[in-house]
Amino acid sequence: MSKAEDEGHGPVGGLAHRVPDLGALELLLAVARLGSLGAAAREVGITQPAASSRIRSMERQLGVALVDRSPRGSRLTDAGALVTDWARRVVEAAEAFDAGAQALRDRRDSRLRVAASMTIAEYLLPGWLLALRAERPDTAVSLLAGNSAAVAERLLADEADLGFVEGLTVPPGLDAVVIAHDRLVVVAAPGHPWARRRRPLSAEELAATPLILREKGSGTRQVLDTALGGLARPLIELSSTTAVKAAAVGGAGPSVLSELAVREELTMRRLVSVPLADVTLGRSLRAVWPTGHRPTGPARDLLSLTRA
Repeated sequence: MSKAEDEGHGPVGGLAHRVPDLGALELLLAVARLGSLGAAAREVGITQPAASSRIRSMERQLGVALVDRSPRGSRLTDAGALVTDWARRVVEAAEAFDAGAQALRDRRDSRLRVAASMTIAEYLLPGWLLALRAERPDTAVSLLAGNSAAVAERLLADEADLGFVEGLTVPPGLDAVVIAHDRLVVVAAPGHPWARRRRPLSAEELAATPLILREKGSGTRQVLDTALGGLARPLIELSSTTAVKAAAVGGAGPSVLSELAVREELTMRRLVSVPLADVTLGRSLRAVWPTGHRPTGPARDLLSLTRA
């Protein structure tokens, strides 16, 4: 026994060691209300032997008798009546705590802020968000579209709950999971000389040619620059995949875009895919979130839909 216990100050340690848990306090309140340990056990969903054991354990913990048991039922001792008054206040405080926590969860679940790089925002997210709406019709979703660098900034500034990026690497400060794979293709309008090429375009030719490109910081630009070891000065630099595609369709020059983004244009022959030799422009599409803060609530549900 410790010195503190010898001197009558009770057991040392944190409150968790000195105060009965909520389950025990709820059982004591039920005994006080029903006058029967068996009835109290049924109300809280445990067996009578388990209820008896829990009461005895609480009595040992507090060092006082709480319940007198007899064939006519169970009644509180004087100490038990006093402890029951305290227990009622503790349980009421716990109920208030639980209600507050539920309010926080409801507020969190009422909105979802998503940040996504352009290709994912334009060609993949709409379907995922429609599926999420079917599961969570009361969740309001806001979408912030930008390049991969901007997505990382939004997440790290707590301006988004979940992000999607297209680059070769995971931005610092973020955890990630691969949700899909994509391939970049060289495209040109049907009237461009590359559309009539009989041999594949070399990596050196592509790197030396001014292209219609996304801005620096985009996942598409990063993949292309890394694969080719550098790029010529852009012919035009635009901030969205749709704008780049429109310029290429209009004949402004060749470009390199996600296969997801140009699927319809290739099918309708508004753009032509130009074969490329010596290099593969594949990339992984990732969901990202701040390190150590795995998505919860609607963000978790959206993440699961991307991998369905």
